[in-house]
Amino acid sequence: MLDIIYQDQYFVAVNKPAGMLVHRSWLDKHETQFVMQTLRDQIGQHVFPLHRLDRPTSGVLVFALSSEVASAVMPMFANQQMEKTYHAVVRGWIEQADVLDYPLKVELDKIADKFAQEAKEPQSAVTAYRPLANVEVPFSTGKFATTRYSLMELKPKTGRKHQLRRHMAHLRHPIVGDTTHGDGKHNRLYREQYQVQRLMLHASQLSFIHPYTEQMVTLNAGFDDDWQRLFSTFSWPDPQQKSLLD
Repeated sequence: MLDIIYQDQYFVAVNKPAGMLVHRSWLDKHETQFVMQTLRDQIGQHVFPLHRLDRPTSGVLVFALSSEVASAVMPMFANQQMEKTYHAVVRGWIEQADVLDYPLKVELDKIADKFAQEAKEPQSAVTAYRPLANVEVPFSTGKFATTRYSLMELKPKTGRKHQLRRHMAHLRHPIVGDTTHGDGKHNRLYREQYQVQRLMLHASQLSFIHPYTEQMVTLNAGFDDDWQRLFSTFSWPDPQQKSLLD
């Protein structure tokens, strides 16, 4: 059963588990579980995705409940007419908030995009980031006896492929669990010491003006057991619980 965090006559939103594909893909023929089909069976009607989350990323995922609504609303999602908030665990300590404006080249899939043109100009990519907490753990990943990590709030202002993962890697603070743009030493430490087998990137909140009611809608997706275990181990506050108290 998927965790449904919002539903009205136009939309339904779920808290997507890490590792679950949004829909069936010929690139992953061996997979048997997909958010789209699972949600369809759960609520008894077809659903139409309005945006995407990478397979390893968890969090808020919104679907339209009819093709007509999807056609009308898709441009709003495509044009970033909403505010997205993510949380991530990254290598190292980041001392202050900032905005990274760093264009990204189009990232092509070797199979799905093998006929696409690679010689495109880099696309504008902007991410606001803010450190929330940090920790120094008693395990070595190199020349030092300890290793440092930060809990980050990330707000993408554009929607490029793997934008947050690539931007944090560009800052030399890769996201823990990122097998494509991250650092294997840190991924291994979290697997062995904290039983974390996933990418530590969570789409925790999505806000937008409802196109039919014209009311502000804010959707929150809770953190899973891996996150809660780290919050407890590192004495980090749950960012969602903290925001409720502010």
